[in-house]
Amino acid sequence: QNCGADVVRVMTALRAKQAETDEAFGINGVTGKVTSSEELGVWEPFQVKTQSIKTAVEAACMLLRIDDIVSGLAKKKN
Repeated sequence: QNCGADVVRVMTALRAKQAETDEAFGINGVTGKVTSSEELGVWEPFQVKTQSIKTAVEAACMLLRIDDIVSGLAKKKN
């Protein structure tokens, strides 16, 4: 997850680089250096979108289960 680099140093460099400009930066997995996302060819992080969809589905399923539990309790009382 950190490409074998010192996390504190890399995160400090990444935050400093992002504070300088409006451009998006990331960590090059091969070199371990902070590089422009455009230069790396990364336009949008796929894993972030996939995880967002998974989380939304899990939240919806949890809400549906809660609804079933609440409606089940009402039936038992009657």
